[in-house]
Amino acid sequence: MKKFLFFEAIWVVLLVSSVLAQGPERVQQTNPIIWADVPDTSVLRVGDTYYMSSTTMHLSPGLPIYYSKDLVNWKLASYVHGDLADIDSLNLNDGKNEYGRGTWASSLRFHDGKFYVSTFAGTTGRTYIFSTDDPFSGRWEMKSFRPMLHDSSLFFDDDGRVYMIFGSGTIRIRELRPDCSGLLEGGLDQVLIQDVCRAATGRGGLGEGSQMFKVNGKYYLFNITWPRGDMRTEVVSRADHLTGPYETRVCMHDRGIAQGGIFDTPDGKWMAVLFRDSGAVGRMPYVMPVEWRDGWPVLGVDGKVPQLIDGMAAHAGPVPELVASDDFNSPTLASAWQWNHNPVASDWSLTGREGFLRLTTSRVDQDVTQARNTLTQRTFGPTCAATVRLDCSGLHDGDYAGLVALQKHYGFIGVKKENGRNRLVVVLNDPRSRGQKTESVIREFDESVVYLRIACDFRAQTDVARFSWSLDGASWQTVPEELKMVYTLPHFMGYRFGLFCFSTETPGGTADFDWFQIGVE
Repeated sequence: MKKFLFFEAIWVVLLVSSVLAQGPERVQQTNPIIWADVPDTSVLRVGDTYYMSSTTMHLSPGLPIYYSKDLVNWKLASYVHGDLADIDSLNLNDGKNEYGRGTWASSLRFHDGKFYVSTFAGTTGRTYIFSTDDPFSGRWEMKSFRPMLHDSSLFFDDDGRVYMIFGSGTIRIRELRPDCSGLLEGGLDQVLIQDVCRAATGRGGLGEGSQMFKVNGKYYLFNITWPRGDMRTEVVSRADHLTGPYETRVCMHDRGIAQGGIFDTPDGKWMAVLFRDSGAVGRMPYVMPVEWRDGWPVLGVDGKVPQLIDGMAAHAGPVPELVASDDFNSPTLASAWQWNHNPVASDWSLTGREGFLRLTTSRVDQDVTQARNTLTQRTFGPTCAATVRLDCSGLHDGDYAGLVALQKHYGFIGVKKENGRNRLVVVLNDPRSRGQKTESVIREFDESVVYLRIACDFRAQTDVARFSWSLDGASWQTVPEELKMVYTLPHFMGYRFGLFCFSTETPGGTADFDWFQIGVE
């Protein structure tokens, strides 16, 4: 049986609420409900269970569906899709990639006993609608069509007709075929709101992220806006008829928390989940109460998103499905893992060496961002750490393998094989180096096994990653090099921990990861 050494004590670890140090005690709070990158959320309730979809863009599998009984503790039900398309950019071929693209904002709906998720991809130029009668089965039927409908909201009206509301700035509506297989020829096609940001704030700016709902016979359309010179702001538009006219007003203006929708609870109350840009960790979801005043939804408390919600428990425990340690003894990977772009099935294995994840190089690359079969999980706050035990005896000269904090400005600690020797290296693409990658050789070593660790500090957006290593798993050394983590739009994703192996000279080398342990720092 494998031993995780002292890391067994920190097996469980996603803090789904903000855990802040105050004196000698740690105070637990509800918001954010997940201190990690879970953006573009769409939430609904079926019976006593809440379901939530979120954006994972170029990762595979993608478009996760989470579920919860209390809006605080979330678990993974399934991913909606595997590899989105077999194309060079998603396969990281010929220097191409899909960082910052893939599938974007989704809408999650329940209609006539089935779950529906709609999304779109600039990668393929298509709109996608997935459906299932059991979100836990992992079996989703996919329908796709052109054109790509940006930030589209799937909407089933009471008369059986189905629509998509979409757009950036100008918000439009298009009618779909009854089976959601494409646009209905001759169906409804019109502008709903000409400039949604200006309609609510009197100023121009971003306006997108549509989510349409019908409550008590009225239509409510939610959008994120970004008025020029101001913060991200959530607005709501109301109409008596689907086609309008719509009246629009601001419904949340607090710390840039915006984009999402509303839903009711089993006891008849209303809630909303929106997200906030939170530095290098990514975009974090916040939950808030909703009151109805004169037929309008009022989000938050006194115009603010509260830290604690009446009637909701504070953080009640870990959610191992969102991040998870893995000893690679199972025939399948832990569900928290997602590949950076499409994996190459022939170049990774859980059976090539029993009890290990084996990554094999099959081509030459010069940078970890182009390395195929990099296996990733979220980082999370306020602090977190990932540790791996790596057997590097199968590396070839010119190979790199190790543990990365992945974003455009990445940092990794790993092993470089050079002239038959193992070299422990730290490689940084730090924003402070102005795009110049740096490589520091920490030491040479003869052992075949090395332990690697990255610790991330997201407190008050410190956003620093620190690197350490050990040859015996007991005595640890922290290197002086640190990574200043920065959230960038080219990658458009919070930092991820990643296990990688790539060759710069001769393919065919292997890296064997014995285990991956994740915990709080």
